[in-house]
Amino acid sequence: MSGEDSMENGAAAMDGENTADPGTGTRELGPGQDPPARPEPAPGPSAQPEPVPAPARVPMLRRLLRSRTVRAATATGLVGALLGAGAVAWRTDTLPLVGPAPCWDSLGDSTLTDLFGDRRTEVEEQALQGDPVGQGDSYGQCRITSYKDDRARRQVTLRVHRLDGLRGTDGHAWPAEFLTAVMAPLGDGLPGLTSSSRAWLALPQSCTGRDEFTGPTVVDIAMGPTGLDLESDYEREDRAALTRAVVEAANGVIRDFGCSGTYRIPATPPAPVERRKTDAGAFCGTKGFTLPEAHREDLARTRVGGDGGPARVCEAGGSYNPAVRLTTVTDAALSEIFSSGSLRTGLSVKGSKGYGSIDGTRAVYRAKCQTGPVVFMVEQLDHTEHSAAGLARELLPGYVAAEAERIGCGPEKVTLPGS
Repeated sequence: MSGEDSMENGAAAMDGENTADPGTGTRELGPGQDPPARPEPAPGPSAQPEPVPAPARVPMLRRLLRSRTVRAATATGLVGALLGAGAVAWRTDTLPLVGPAPCWDSLGDSTLTDLFGDRRTEVEEQALQGDPVGQGDSYGQCRITSYKDDRARRQVTLRVHRLDGLRGTDGHAWPAEFLTAVMAPLGDGLPGLTSSSRAWLALPQSCTGRDEFTGPTVVDIAMGPTGLDLESDYEREDRAALTRAVVEAANGVIRDFGCSGTYRIPATPPAPVERRKTDAGAFCGTKGFTLPEAHREDLARTRVGGDGGPARVCEAGGSYNPAVRLTTVTDAALSEIFSSGSLRTGLSVKGSKGYGSIDGTRAVYRAKCQTGPVVFMVEQLDHTEHSAAGLARELLPGYVAAEAERIGCGPEKVTLPGS
């Protein structure tokens, strides 16, 4: 594979900082938009960053071009954009420089250059509005594809959606993609994570609202297939570019929703998360969590990501593919996406300060801590030589007990069904 192909197929990501004010944001709804629910904000373990002043007023032409109607008309008149179902499509090599930036007028030229170089790009953008069919969970999507000659080389997809907890629709696929050990905190108090192929950032609840049993409304960004976080010379650059993109996109969404405040991009992106030799006496870097002797050869390599962020994720296995994933979700809003999994999946699990459930390969336990609800989850991703299944059951009690002590909400004792 050439150096160019390696860069094009590598994943993308970077870091950002949050300065949106969760307490003063206001939202003015546009035509056809349903107002979001506005419950009292759930308590979280970390304080929100301080707000910064709103950006200076933009020129009249720029503000006009931010209008969905004017934007659609401009794109249509210039390049014959395709309109329908609230979508606008155009090519960046034909728009004038005064036109709106891609993805809700948010992504800057330097970010686009870092992601796509000087190649031609095509943008397909959906207007941000509640989905009348999908119970309001989805607000819109933006996709950018770059081309070399007529060959598509790189594609980035941004989504704005509210994570569901009541029906369990976001309890499996979204964490498998956006809560993995390759992801690091965005930093500087930003409620999100980033890697070299994925990044996500939660929007202020004062702007979006949140119902009971729902997670936060997030902007997430994906580049390349799920799990393609390559260790390459371009990893840091991709991580930095994706992080900046998700922060810029979140600011565009906040503005589009009519709310005040912005997130600020951190100066220093987090370092890539590396695999290390497993410490069997402090498995997953958690003091007091001992890995059983029978699994030490199968789980010889460990990677721990997200430490200090909304979720801490440990993956362990052989040289590459992880066999088990252990997740601790300390963000109160994010923990809600596992509400269904902790109540209705498999057999009931009891605990001293919580409850959960377990099936053959997945165990979810929800505890009540001083900072709010915390979720502990163990998933067996692949069979090992000594366990075709059953790792979740074997590891959950020790994991919960040790992790609860680590984060300061112990002691916690889990009782498995049949014990």
